[in-house]
Amino acid sequence: MFIGHFAPAFVAAAVSPERPRLGMMFVAAQLVDWAFFALSIIGVEHMRLAPGSSVMMPIDYYDMPYTHSLIGTVIWAAAFVGIVAVHQRNIRLGALAGLVVLSHWLLDWLVHVPDLTIDGTPPKLGLGLWDMPAVAIPLELAVTLGAFAFYLRRTRGPAGPPAILIGVMLLLQAFSWFGPHPSSAGMFFALQALLAFAVMTALAAWVGENRWFRKRGGLALSAR
Repeated sequence: MFIGHFAPAFVAAAVSPERPRLGMMFVAAQLVDWAFFALSIIGVEHMRLAPGSSVMMPIDYYDMPYTHSLIGTVIWAAAFVGIVAVHQRNIRLGALAGLVVLSHWLLDWLVHVPDLTIDGTPPKLGLGLWDMPAVAIPLELAVTLGAFAFYLRRTRGPAGPPAILIGVMLLLQAFSWFGPHPSSAGMFFALQALLAFAVMTALAAWVGENRWFRKRGGLALSAR
């Protein structure tokens, strides 16, 4: 799962109590992947090139106890709840962001071949849709575009920024699916992933600053 992780971010931003905070929710959606790739660079968690490990992903994420165990994800989510609640002075917004963090593990469970865990030790879990592209690709597009449409229906603002955001997301996803496979799973691969997250998150923050909630009767009120 790549851009599909941002589907809960779109939904959360569309139902949050203030001006849609899409950039913050994008951080929440990929928080554990930000952490994983950072930790992989310094050798705390590990991945390796393994052609044939799944049909769609030639990377074996074989050691992710701190970020992609269910307990680890819960800890990251709880930390993010606290940060958002204190910084924004809004526990409801923090709880909503925490749910977006938790969604990451559940979405990964759908597509990953067994490499997720409950507490960092076996058994390894994963439904394995990466081995079924005819299911995984439509599913990822459906959840992402469906959530994006929900966000647009719930908010108002210029059409340009969200169109650019979803266009970049689809372009990066197409490259992930149909571009050349990585030749290694080292620092360069991790930095590429972090750069992609950063670009999408920056665009999401820009979109969020230019959207406000749609109100009944066609009226809208900015939360500023």
